[in-house]
Amino acid sequence: MSIKSLTPLDGRYESVTKPLGDFFSEWALMKYRTHIEIEWLITMASNPAFKQVRTFTSDEVQLLRKIVTTFDEEVALKIKAIEKITNHDVKAVEYFLRDTLSTTSLSDVLEFIHFSCTSEDINNLSYALMLKDGIHTVWLPAAKKLAAEVANKAETLKDVAMLAHTHGQSASPTTMGKELAVFVYRWNRQLKQIRSLEFLGKFNGAVGNFNAHQIAYPEIDWENVAKNFVEGLGLEYNPLTTQIESHDYVAECFHAINRFNNIVLDFDRDMWLYISLGYFKQKTISGEVGSSTMPHKVNPIDFENSEANLGLSNALLDHLANKLPISRLQRDLSDSSAQRNIGAAIGYSHIALSYALKGFGKTLANNQVIESHLTDAWEVLSEAVQTVMRKHGHTNAYDKLKEITRGKAIGEAEIRSFIESVELPKEDKTRLLALTPQKYIGLAVELVKHIK
Repeated sequence: MSIKSLTPLDGRYESVTKPLGDFFSEWALMKYRTHIEIEWLITMASNPAFKQVRTFTSDEVQLLRKIVTTFDEEVALKIKAIEKITNHDVKAVEYFLRDTLSTTSLSDVLEFIHFSCTSEDINNLSYALMLKDGIHTVWLPAAKKLAAEVANKAETLKDVAMLAHTHGQSASPTTMGKELAVFVYRWNRQLKQIRSLEFLGKFNGAVGNFNAHQIAYPEIDWENVAKNFVEGLGLEYNPLTTQIESHDYVAECFHAINRFNNIVLDFDRDMWLYISLGYFKQKTISGEVGSSTMPHKVNPIDFENSEANLGLSNALLDHLANKLPISRLQRDLSDSSAQRNIGAAIGYSHIALSYALKGFGKTLANNQVIESHLTDAWEVLSEAVQTVMRKHGHTNAYDKLKEITRGKAIGEAEIRSFIESVELPKEDKTRLLALTPQKYIGLAVELVKHIK
């Protein structure tokens, strides 16, 4: 970490975002480009239709792939040095490979490095693999861990009756576990969609027509070769493009992560409010300071931190999702500059997930406060009473309960007195008289099962 880092991604939060560097950094982009170039060369050597490219020995294939597996900062800097001369980042990778292989047994196939390729053939496949690998290796595990931790606590707290709040006012009771389970269910739906995302790739030349390919090897079934190559990399093949892959799948991916982020944002704000209400206590950490002047403070800073980073992530994801699918005619270069911020968009989300998880891990249910709020909220039983009254044909039941409860603090005696005064079948009246705010939770406990 440099104290002069321009963004907190590589500065303050470098320890959190560091794993993403393997997938979204400039170094990663060069490594993935090298990987694509080498795999295309191996593919041609494996296809007898490419008569001018001889078959490689197993040692030669191993030599080529070792360039990728041993790719380090020193190699990346060599490519950057070449780029200073070429002023073209993809061409710099090609020249690096030419230089590297010129002193090996593969010196006779140098002209087939980057054969028939436009830069976007290499870039679109690189970015697709970077995005797929980065999400599945780093982002998804963090997202799944957050959902799993909240699910565990939802199960633990499913029986803890709690006063609900709609519009910030006292509402029919629920349980703490059920309210946490709502977030888990929402996250799991989004995770299912994110895991099933398609990552597309194209490999069809300068304007998507296989122009150079067809003129060089007219006898080759180029669509089939390209499809097999792209799918062999672990991507879905896009058969119809301009110079660029259309990036629609990228928008789908970013919109999905945006939705997951928004659920985390909703979770952060609810946790913040539950802490404010005293429903959750925060574990104190020795040596930590909550306020520079108020010694008693234990602030919910992790949830606030998460909220801030979610905003940054969503702003970038939204911009990229809206910008990338749009290009003038067969292409313009604006997508290239925008794509370099993909790592930042995922990085801010990853920071947010990490801090939401950190904050949640510090919380403990404060049963005493939760119980006291319920004990003082007998008015919430008015819903139960008026509903049973309506069941038995009482007119204006809602208005009768509104008269004695709306905007008023009533206790156990008042609500029981009202129930006694109402003509109801014995079974229903007995059930209402036995009701307490703590018991009026409907199916909340059973509903938690839907997160399994």
